[in-house]
Amino acid sequence: MKQLLQNIKNGQAVVAEVPVPSPRKGMALIKTSASLVSAGTERMVVEFAEKTLVGKARSRPDLVKQVIDKALREGLLNTAQAAFNKLDEPMALGYSSAGTIIELGENMDGFHVGQRVACAGGGYASHAEYAVVPRNLLAPIPDNLDFESAAFATLGAIALHGFRLAEPKLGETVAVIGIGLLGLITMQLAAAAGCRVIGIDVDPKRVELAETFGFDTCSRAQAEDSVQAFTVNRGADSVVICADTPSNDPVTLAGSIARDRAKVVATGAVGLEIPRKIYFEKELSFINSRSYGPGRYDPLYEESGVDYPIGYIRWTEGRNLEAVVDLLANGKLKVESLITHRLPIEKAEEAYEIITGKKEEPFIGVLLTYKETGNQEIGTRIEFPKIISHSPLVKLGVIGAGLYANATLLPVLKKTDMELVGIASAGGLKAQHSAKKFAFSYATSSADEIINDENVNTVAVLTRHDLHSELVIKALEAGKHVFVEKPLAVNAEQLAKVEEALTRHSSLITVGFNRRFAPLARELESFYADRVEPLHVHYRINAGYIPLKHWLHDPEQGGGRIIGEGCHFIDFVTFLVGEAPISVIAHALPDNGKYREDNVSMTFTFSDGSIGVVDYLANGDKSVSKERVEVFGGGKVATLNDYRSLEMVHNGKCKTIKNRLGQDKGWKDEMLALEKAVKSGEPPIPYEQLIGVTKASFAAVESLRKGGEKVKV
Repeated sequence: MKQLLQNIKNGQAVVAEVPVPSPRKGMALIKTSASLVSAGTERMVVEFAEKTLVGKARSRPDLVKQVIDKALREGLLNTAQAAFNKLDEPMALGYSSAGTIIELGENMDGFHVGQRVACAGGGYASHAEYAVVPRNLLAPIPDNLDFESAAFATLGAIALHGFRLAEPKLGETVAVIGIGLLGLITMQLAAAAGCRVIGIDVDPKRVELAETFGFDTCSRAQAEDSVQAFTVNRGADSVVICADTPSNDPVTLAGSIARDRAKVVATGAVGLEIPRKIYFEKELSFINSRSYGPGRYDPLYEESGVDYPIGYIRWTEGRNLEAVVDLLANGKLKVESLITHRLPIEKAEEAYEIITGKKEEPFIGVLLTYKETGNQEIGTRIEFPKIISHSPLVKLGVIGAGLYANATLLPVLKKTDMELVGIASAGGLKAQHSAKKFAFSYATSSADEIINDENVNTVAVLTRHDLHSELVIKALEAGKHVFVEKPLAVNAEQLAKVEEALTRHSSLITVGFNRRFAPLARELESFYADRVEPLHVHYRINAGYIPLKHWLHDPEQGGGRIIGEGCHFIDFVTFLVGEAPISVIAHALPDNGKYREDNVSMTFTFSDGSIGVVDYLANGDKSVSKERVEVFGGGKVATLNDYRSLEMVHNGKCKTIKNRLGQDKGWKDEMLALEKAVKSGEPPIPYEQLIGVTKASFAAVESLRKGGEKVKV
């Protein structure tokens, strides 16, 4: 399928061939008929992408600080690679479209194939021939509403949410600053609600256009006098700012034309330095509108389909979308005359030349249109010509092309002797980008295509955690060797199914416990190779805070931080001791509404008497090194600091080894071990340790639930 992409690194917008995406649980596959180009949000993205690296840095000093902090912790080389990988990722543009459902994922009751729908959401309702959209971001389209008008529904929902925040009453006066597309829709909504409306803009052509709708308007220069006359010198009851400018002038003007104790709502992207004097004297309320309603940026609502009870939250983003569709169908909101440009998806690059001013053409509504042809097959491959000059042991198919894959593992794989056969991602876009960048033979959106490919003998599973066990079992049943990023499973039921599959199949499996393969980790292991007494290992992790809504915290999708990430460190202790733990006691600091069992101290015991303490903490300062390991035993002490240096002390003598090129957490050596395993038939990590570490992570969570009670693994 064709999709419009923006490269943030070089600023280039291109229409690319991308695999048709696959609908996941709670989502529908939509064949797009029309999509609306946002002259505000999308123009800002394009203009940012077109800046030089210096220009990007100047416009986002917050991101520059994050990069500097990361470089201090992990080294310049790793940080530079991660930053450039992030910049090189293509961005799917667009967030407002309309089309027809052609396939449904699970839990999509209430929708049916063939249904016409309006679609919303950045990363979902993209400028693409096909899109996968969650249920709460879909609104059915009645028969009397055309696709082009319905494509305005998301922008209409943004306007409607801003209007609702202003809380205007019947007969009150609403002033709208900035009467481009968003402003004109806002004015129509205010009029439909029984308000008196006046619009203000610096562009005389937009003032004239608003007048053709029968609205009162004025220029910026006349604004204060005109609004006073329009309101009989009382001032506007509500002011909605729909302008798009970094200037603070719209906020200043809003204060000047508002009545005493009025509400000012910023729906557009404007400067936010509020002049204290006028806002203080009038006791004005200022609200920065957050997109199109409650639910926005909440993954439970948008991704998982968990709706808010209507008795508590009447107007969610989904219900705002439905309301706008209803207004469009009833003729109370008219957008046909706002369409100034229609371009086929094949010429989508021209749309950005128009909204950025490269083409000096006046515009309001810019639509992309799509051919009404037969449906393409889901998961259709995108082929990339490739010459294989050797006979590799590992012929790899990858499932998952997210940030970890692109920033960490795929750059390593490219340096091995493995043949990179195919890569899949549910959305298709990331797979297409990764395949092209890392020289895979093809990209697809179908995991099954990778698993069933006869040219693939090894499958790497790099998806979100909830899919790991299912895909591992499928790959084993297909006779493939498997590398799966941690964790192996997120609950005991999944793990039991994996264990059972391992008894039925002879293929190898390994988990992405890369740290045990790090060069400094191997040096540390050798230092204690001749030990005859138990070890005490203390692993401190300054993990950093992540929001409570992050998918990793979700017990079903991510497993929580201990199961989803803490298993890394349990495995490292297991690696040093040489066996899996037999019991654990875990204690956590109070969450206090900010954390979710991610400030935890876990004490593991081993059959040889060794003790491993894993302190996983999310409440520290990121400037401090993330990981530190201290090992005591046999008259020796060793300290491993963030996989950048290792200090070993014995008999009063200290030996220090440093990684001169920065941090090395063992990813390359892990892949070399996988190649060796395929040749030898011996798994890189003993299965009793893989299974034991996973069970130990479950036991640690159980101990927390039992208030620190000792739990056997």
